[in-house]
Amino acid sequence: MIERQIHITTPDGQMSTFVCHPERNGPHPVLLFFMDAPGIREELRDMARRLAATGYYVLLPNLYYRANVEELGSFLGEDGAAVRARFFELMAGLTMDMVMADADALIAFAGADPAASKGPIGTLGYCMSGQYAINAAARHPERIRAAASIYGVRLITDKPDSPHIQALKAKAEIYVAWAETDHYAPLEELAPFTEALRAGGVNAEVELYKGVEHGFAFPGRPAYDRDAAERHWERLFALYRRSL
Repeated sequence: MIERQIHITTPDGQMSTFVCHPERNGPHPVLLFFMDAPGIREELRDMARRLAATGYYVLLPNLYYRANVEELGSFLGEDGAAVRARFFELMAGLTMDMVMADADALIAFAGADPAASKGPIGTLGYCMSGQYAINAAARHPERIRAAASIYGVRLITDKPDSPHIQALKAKAEIYVAWAETDHYAPLEELAPFTEALRAGGVNAEVELYKGVEHGFAFPGRPAYDRDAAERHWERLFALYRRSL
């Protein structure tokens, strides 16, 4: 496995990004892996490695670079309350336009790397970034052909950039995993979101994961559920095989 920690130039500065991909048999299809609210940590790098090991060129950017924040530390330890307060503050400071500009920079960087395929791209977002995975597909319909949101938040809002509206512009196959118990993505939003995509003719699957909570895919979380986590990996690998 090839791993690098690099800085990618964006309109707002230098975005620290973890890059990993197989050593052989390239170039490899590109995956843009958007972090969740707690930010970059080894848990996410391990997930990026799992994706890369199956044949992908994975870019995991630090979306908090504008605030000069690299890693926040665990929100489960003694300083957990302070860490949670900080990442909620940082999350609130991001806009869709900011992250879409970051996605543009990531795609441009991959386009100049011989290890990265110039063909279809996939996206993946957890928690706060499910919305970014979908909207990036709408922004780059000719390149991004697979997008996945795992217990994503703010998937249906009253704003023009709401993912349930933007998804109609995408040409990607979209997969959405929805946790049955999720204070950040209430269950009552599931039906209208699903119906909006169906009515718009979007090639999408919205799957309800019964009996699990927000965060079920992260091994380091109390909400981790092994069966549900492995199911989501199965769905992701199948999605990317079909589309990329």
